[in-house]
Amino acid sequence: MKKQFLFVIPFFIFLFFGKSASAQQQWSLEDCINYAFDHNLQIKQSRLDVESSSEDLQQSKLSMLPSFNANVSHNTGWGRSIDLATYRYSNQTSRQMYFSANSDLTLFNGFQLINNVRQKQFVYLAKKFNSDKIRDDISLNITAAYLQILFNIELVNNARRQVDITQQQIDKTKKQVEAGVVARGNLLDVESQGANEEVNLVNAKNKLMLAYLDLKQLLDLQSDIPFDIYKPKLEITSKPELLPIASIYNTAVGIMPEIKSAEYTLKSADRSLAISRGQRSPRLSISGNYGNNYSDQIRESNNPNNPDFYITKPFWNQISDNRNFTMGFRLSIPIFNGFQVSTAIKKSQIYYENANLTLQIAKNTLRKNIEQAYTDAVASYKTYEARKKSVESLHESFKYAQEKFNVGMVNSTDFNVAKTKLTNSESDLLSAKYDYFFKTKILDFYLGHDLTLKDITQTKLGK
Repeated sequence: MKKQFLFVIPFFIFLFFGKSASAQQQWSLEDCINYAFDHNLQIKQSRLDVESSSEDLQQSKLSMLPSFNANVSHNTGWGRSIDLATYRYSNQTSRQMYFSANSDLTLFNGFQLINNVRQKQFVYLAKKFNSDKIRDDISLNITAAYLQILFNIELVNNARRQVDITQQQIDKTKKQVEAGVVARGNLLDVESQGANEEVNLVNAKNKLMLAYLDLKQLLDLQSDIPFDIYKPKLEITSKPELLPIASIYNTAVGIMPEIKSAEYTLKSADRSLAISRGQRSPRLSISGNYGNNYSDQIRESNNPNNPDFYITKPFWNQISDNRNFTMGFRLSIPIFNGFQVSTAIKKSQIYYENANLTLQIAKNTLRKNIEQAYTDAVASYKTYEARKKSVESLHESFKYAQEKFNVGMVNSTDFNVAKTKLTNSESDLLSAKYDYFFKTKILDFYLGHDLTLKDITQTKLGK
């Protein structure tokens, strides 16, 4: 008995914590967006692009430092050759070693090095804001997919409610047919309507399943991984108080990453033009060189009659005697290079003009998107209000038709028509509501606000 009791305790503990863990698996909109920021492959690629640009910037700064290089070589020769000391041919083996070190520093080259640093800095910032743009696009896509799931959940709930209502009507009609109050044809019509609504429910569930799949694919989650979202119930509780389009645009143009990226791309193009023009300037540099060498053919004495003539001069003595230093300035003046500099300048000017047009296009696109989102938000709210009145009217109409149908005053066809009109109107109302939510979220996004549903959440939807 004690063993059975000890077995049951872990089972209930597992069951309790298993349910808790399951309840904690629901993802909020913020969870989805944060997960995408950490795992989305496009975002990871954009970050690598930024890191690569950062390395280019660092290299441009290091390029301003003087260069320093060292060289060492060792040569071995053998065979018949002339002895430079005796001017006689002999077979011998010789070894030579050479050492050198040199350094070079550019003192002036038309400010090309400085402009190169600035150009790489602007490129880095443009890449950084371009990465932010990718993050923003994915955030908006996730928000749209998240709202699509909530929209489809409400469609499923509506479809399920219509199935339940029709099933109740079928049960009532069966009793009326059995009592001989209504004809059997009415029952068949209502059952046919019920079958259609079952199909509508299945279709709504399928659309919900596809909406979940769309969101999981945006998050790069495999389709077989368990996934569920937090389901807030969103309601429009007041008339929207939207800022004027000009105010939204003036704020957005100063913070949107696509504008910042285009601005820094233009600045980068300006520095590229300065670099091209700098190629016309003379280049002044300073260089230094140290050299040394060793050879086993160098003797202690140059006199053939001296016994030391056949003794190789020691290595360190040669290193001490053979060292040499040089230092000099070099001035390079471009005169004619096949018009390469002129061509580079013209191409840089074209690139600058193109970058300027890209910036203007980005601003125009932003303005158009804000105007479109603003107009859509206002239109969606008006549509929502109109649909809401329509639903209220059709709800009363259906209620009246249902009462008349229950007492046999209208046939099943008129009842089904009234019910279908109500169902379609409710779907249209939901569509207008979620379209309004998404458009207002876009406007909030252009104002620099975080993408969240907390400001419009009322309660929680059912499953």
